[in-house]
Amino acid sequence: MYELLKQDGRAKRGIFHTVHGDIQTPVFMNVGTVAAIKGAVSTEDLEQIKTQVELSNTYHLHVRPGDKLIKELGGLHKFMVWDKPILTDSGGFQVFSLAGLRKIKEEGVYFHSHIDGAKIFMGPEESMQIQSNLASTIAMAFDECAPALADRGYVEASVARTTRWLARCKAEMTRLNGLEDTINKNQMLFGINQGAIYPDIRVDHAKRISELDLDGYAVGGLAVGETHEEMYDILDQTVPYLPLEKPTYLMGVGTPANILEAVDRGVDFFDCVYPTRNGRHGHLYTNQGKINLFNKKYEKDMRPIEEGCQCPTCRRYSRAYVRHLLKAKEMLGMRLCVLHNLYFYNTMMEEIRDAIDAGSYKSYKEEKLYGMNQINREKEAQI
Repeated sequence: MYELLKQDGRAKRGIFHTVHGDIQTPVFMNVGTVAAIKGAVSTEDLEQIKTQVELSNTYHLHVRPGDKLIKELGGLHKFMVWDKPILTDSGGFQVFSLAGLRKIKEEGVYFHSHIDGAKIFMGPEESMQIQSNLASTIAMAFDECAPALADRGYVEASVARTTRWLARCKAEMTRLNGLEDTINKNQMLFGINQGAIYPDIRVDHAKRISELDLDGYAVGGLAVGETHEEMYDILDQTVPYLPLEKPTYLMGVGTPANILEAVDRGVDFFDCVYPTRNGRHGHLYTNQGKINLFNKKYEKDMRPIEEGCQCPTCRRYSRAYVRHLLKAKEMLGMRLCVLHNLYFYNTMMEEIRDAIDAGSYKSYKEEKLYGMNQINREKEAQI
């Protein structure tokens, strides 16, 4: 159940009550595709860096080690030793990303596994069954993520099918939650709004799926080829037609700036691989902007990644040392960078919540964006 505590403009501050604990929103979910955060980050680490929600991938866990095995072992929470909320995405994005390996039909999608080429079929019912076996806190509906720049006719047909699939997802989840051997009988379902960059299709779809009275609603199919301005425009037009009293989740987004702008447009939930992926490549987020530790200027820099940062990395290690680890291809270097970046994101979300509580979100957003642009301004001044 979602409790809306305050609004500051369109920015929302809430608490999402779940069987695995409360989620303070807005929230950034830390992406652990195969039940682990890439970069050797443990469950204990997640607790240290203020993680509220871990996100895992239905398709990947179905392929390996297998959702039935995870159910046999007590569910995903027990498997990865994490007692806070977990969201599982539905496998729908893999329909998009594995375009060369799939065929989409009314009943569902026929895949070839990216691991061993084995044939896989996944439809709404199968996705719900897999997610029920995983026993996540929040399950995502099975949808097709149409390319952002797809032609209108394709998008209309795709969205209509996604709507039909959503009704099937809801019915199947209701059935599964009532079974005796289901691990999490309180599993929640979020529907997904699609429509590429056609505002009228988006709005119509938002109205239709809102009628299903789901636990939450996501905006999918963005950050996949359109410009940031197009994404913000779609959010401006679509989010007002999603239920205010339910959480709104912008899938796969994004940069700190994207998050700040989307919160201003009424979004509560976020996830993205940027902080972990960038961290593994030595690209680190700071309040002055992003730095690349591979730059030679950090070779003798004994300062932390960011002065005043309380993450496990900054409390102990220097830029020079972490840079050395990265150059030497030591796993510890990647791990320390990922920990810093996730801590930065999770801390930014805390600041966002505090700013909305204080009724000062607009000024906070402007100051944060200005600060994070400092390095870019300095670079331009040197050219």
